[in-house]
Amino acid sequence: MTGVGTAPDRVLDVNALEVAYGDVKVVFGVSLHVDKGELVGLVGGNGSGKSTILRVVSGMLKARGGSATYREHNLNGVQPHKITDLGVAHVPMGRQLFGQMTVEENLLMGAYLPRTREHRAQNLQRVYDFFPRLTEKRLSAAASLSGGEQQMVAIGRALMSEPEVLLMDEPSLGLAPLVVKEVMRVIGSLRELGLTVLLVEQNVRQVLKVTDRTYVLELGQLVKEGPSAELLGDPDIRRAYLGV
Repeated sequence: MTGVGTAPDRVLDVNALEVAYGDVKVVFGVSLHVDKGELVGLVGGNGSGKSTILRVVSGMLKARGGSATYREHNLNGVQPHKITDLGVAHVPMGRQLFGQMTVEENLLMGAYLPRTREHRAQNLQRVYDFFPRLTEKRLSAAASLSGGEQQMVAIGRALMSEPEVLLMDEPSLGLAPLVVKEVMRVIGSLRELGLTVLLVEQNVRQVLKVTDRTYVLELGQLVKEGPSAELLGDPDIRRAYLGV
């Protein structure tokens, strides 16, 4: 986090973003930012537009208006592999692993960029050091792993591209409550690796516990934002998302 009296080192800036699928507009003028070393949440219900925003940032969708910028790079219209090469990695919803391939083979798929190939062995060891459980499972088929272990592989695969920023899309999807807590703990510790994280989730309670700041979307519009600890006590948030 930025120290007192120092200017923030902004790495990701989304400004007045407008996104549509055909004629149906789904994101309406959303602006948000992430500074270096932050863990920022982007939460909301189904259809709120949060995953769509990640897809724009990672190059999978083109914005109808506004902009998404990584440092000095305007990402509008940039191909996904080039955005990854800049330093922005997307951990997709549903993990999207190759089930019949081994854990290690899946991890190595993340080292396809020319600039990362020569560091493949070091980066693989770094992933295994961070996820010791995957060391034991390295020769197992990805499909044989638990949901939590598969999520670790998906995160590890992204780490193989040597990112500065991780975009995480619904990492708790389909996981049991105890596993969700473990995955969120892992996400909270990613800063130990020097990473900056934008976390998209429906599990608002867990996000507010692990992040520095959070943005709340409803029907494609930003309705609240602020320090996560404050939002955890916000009556509107508690009533709408926490069931209290």
